[in-house]
Amino acid sequence: MHKRLYSLAAIFLISAILILCTGFSKERIIGVTYTQLTPEAKTQVDCLAENIYYEAGYEPRDGKIAVAMVTLNRVQDPQFPKDICSVVKQKVKSTCQFSWFCEHNKRIQNNSVYIQAQEVALMVYANYEKMHDMTSGALFYHADYVNPRWKLERTAVIGRHIFYKQKDGI
Repeated sequence: MHKRLYSLAAIFLISAILILCTGFSKERIIGVTYTQLTPEAKTQVDCLAENIYYEAGYEPRDGKIAVAMVTLNRVQDPQFPKDICSVVKQKVKSTCQFSWFCEHNKRIQNNSVYIQAQEVALMVYANYEKMHDMTSGALFYHADYVNPRWKLERTAVIGRHIFYKQKDGI
């Protein structure tokens, strides 16, 4: 009984925080819990949560959301795979699109950071089409301490990541 009350209180608190932090109105945000998802949806949310954790786990909330948006932007783009897990695990030749995926011995080291990543993943998964895309449609990003010399259009700098999309006409 107490666990259920704590779960309901947590859902309420998370929903209130999301409304305040993301600019959603109560009418627009979809509140869904992980347990309500189908097994396939849980798998997709788990892949998204892992990507957020390894790519932006210690970034501010906006940084986590931005990484999730790029992942889902790729799902919507015809040049990328059609589901989240395939996007996250995609390799071009032998290069992983998300570098963490090619690293061996990856384990969740910080449970509270992973839980934050999973909360963001669930929120973005459930609300992607209603959200303002702070990356302006970005399909690519890199950390601010690397310089890949991409010939892409810069769309945003959020946390320690720089976001890009292809230039019009490419």
